[in-house]
Amino acid sequence: MTWELFISYEHLKELGIAVGIFLLFILFRKLFAKYVFAIVMRLARKIKIQILSNILLAFEKPVQWMFTLIGLYAAVKYYPYLNQGNELFRSFMSASYIFLFSWGLVKLSSSSSSFFRKINEKTDIKIDEILIPILSRTLQFIIIAIAGTVILQEFGYNIEGFIAGLGLGGLAISLAAKDALANLLGGIVIISEKPFTIGDWVKTPSVEGTVEDISFRTTKIRTFADALVALPNAQLANEPITNWSKMNKRQITFNLALTYNTPKEKMQAIVDKIGSLLKNHDGIDQETIFVKFDKYNDSSLDIFLYFFTKTTVWEEFLEVKEEINYKILDIVHEEGAEFAYPTRKLYVENDTMNDQKTSLVRQQES
Repeated sequence: MTWELFISYEHLKELGIAVGIFLLFILFRKLFAKYVFAIVMRLARKIKIQILSNILLAFEKPVQWMFTLIGLYAAVKYYPYLNQGNELFRSFMSASYIFLFSWGLVKLSSSSSSFFRKINEKTDIKIDEILIPILSRTLQFIIIAIAGTVILQEFGYNIEGFIAGLGLGGLAISLAAKDALANLLGGIVIISEKPFTIGDWVKTPSVEGTVEDISFRTTKIRTFADALVALPNAQLANEPITNWSKMNKRQITFNLALTYNTPKEKMQAIVDKIGSLLKNHDGIDQETIFVKFDKYNDSSLDIFLYFFTKTTVWEEFLEVKEEINYKILDIVHEEGAEFAYPTRKLYVENDTMNDQKTSLVRQQES
């Protein structure tokens, strides 16, 4: 009985030490996350090497989990009643290290890491902005595929047989992936024809907004109501796309309605003054300017205005438009003219007066 108690005590003692070793590495992980990593990040920002900061941020979580794995391995290695040489355990540890390293690489290759943008800045290789998300996801897919293959091999799976098995179900997979393939081809069309790029303001029959991201399956567009719309590439590739960001100038056109009692001389003076205003304004493109007495409307004499601002920036465009509107208002008031608004004249026939006239005519006839 005493011997059994001694064995149980020894078991508990060894187990407690093993657990303590594991918890010690968990403490190291917290200290690393709170102090060591923060210091290293500050140093990286001081030396102003962006790629180093990106690498540190990408591998922050994997390195933290690495402490946990090392602690688990050390605890198992110390505990004498577990076989740390077990093939399944060794495979699990190797697969975990591969997974953590691949996790860091996937985070590093994400478009948010600015990896490809740094290539644009530092080398003669120029990558179109629209290709960066696609290249990033392609690289991520390759990393995940290689990591998955190596992990499966660590557990003794026959990769060649697995690939051959995929070939047997190729028809079913292709049918199930028909829409995905259509979206992928749509993405290729968008990339090759480049009707827009990241950051462009586009309008389609389905959505209008700013392009935020382009992936294998969808294009994400941020609407002006700040909603994010994910549009399938297959649909987007078959729709007419208006790219407002490609404008060289911005159109303004409207009708100026004046009352019918406006004399010809005042109409002519207003047309001439507005034309002179536009031709001498720094914010107006001088290539195309039309200010014409256009038509006789139902309740107004209409002056047609058609011109362009040099700027295409929304806020600047509105400022130029506002300034022009104020000056047109001054011109109309200076000439003593009035703006027209929809009016109708109603003629009412007095039946009582008509009856009296009819009675008088009959009396005269008799």
